[in-house]
Amino acid sequence: MPNPIPESELIINPDGSIYHLRLKPEQVAETVITVGDPNRVSKVSSRFDRLELQTAHREFVSHTGWYKGKRISVISTGMGTDNIEIFMTELDALFNVDFKSRQPKPSHKRIDIVRIGTSGSMQSDLPEGSLLASTMAVGLDTLMAFYDIPQTVLESQISNHVQKCLDLPFLPYCVAGSEKLLAKIGEDLPSGITVTCPGFFGPQGREVRLKPRIPKIFNLLGDNPFQKHAFTNFEMETAGYYAMGKMLGHEVLSMNAIVANRISGNFSSSPDRIIDQLITTVLEKI
Repeated sequence: MPNPIPESELIINPDGSIYHLRLKPEQVAETVITVGDPNRVSKVSSRFDRLELQTAHREFVSHTGWYKGKRISVISTGMGTDNIEIFMTELDALFNVDFKSRQPKPSHKRIDIVRIGTSGSMQSDLPEGSLLASTMAVGLDTLMAFYDIPQTVLESQISNHVQKCLDLPFLPYCVAGSEKLLAKIGEDLPSGITVTCPGFFGPQGREVRLKPRIPKIFNLLGDNPFQKHAFTNFEMETAGYYAMGKMLGHEVLSMNAIVANRISGNFSSSPDRIIDQLITTVLEKI
């Protein structure tokens, strides 16, 4: 039997909850909806028929309840793939690590995770107000430099193409989302490759007072050789979700409310309505 996971590596609080999420294994459903904004958790859980748990620690707000006979947890993560790495690791541990023995459980539990988030379009035919399912995601952050992420031939080709066309000093990573969840939730919606950035302004080509090194990043990515796999939108978490989900063995899908179009320069006049529409779509199909 391998050595137990040290206390310094997997931190469990005195009450038996995991360190950052402040959740115990029995408090989380096998179907999880995630949001970036902690205030958006209640927007989802307010539609539940019954709420059994509410807890919060830092940016991680968690509600577990029942919707039309299905047990669902809604958890906020904050922004960025650094938070996603914490969230995915601890969420997986709640299902796949025995907290008493501090050993991985002998049988793996695969869970469904659906992100509900806002995003900006880089395609003229994907206007603000659209809903989008992410078939794949490219990470422009360096999180996967610290893991050995397996990639398909196509994923590697896309990673290399993005590095070359953006003249990046590091190799991005590309990972596909869950085909099962895509067929269930996003089948009748626009879809494409989401570009996950390590920031909102410069990394996405926005200029306020600082000039970004790649000001027209959406134009460079909009012209690509992968005809059936267009780069469609920017955000800050999806690639981290897909990479961690692939390595940990979970079904993960990112669903995006398009609130801005970078080509036209337009921002939605009613972003809350678009987010509400996305919440409804996910809850009815999940």
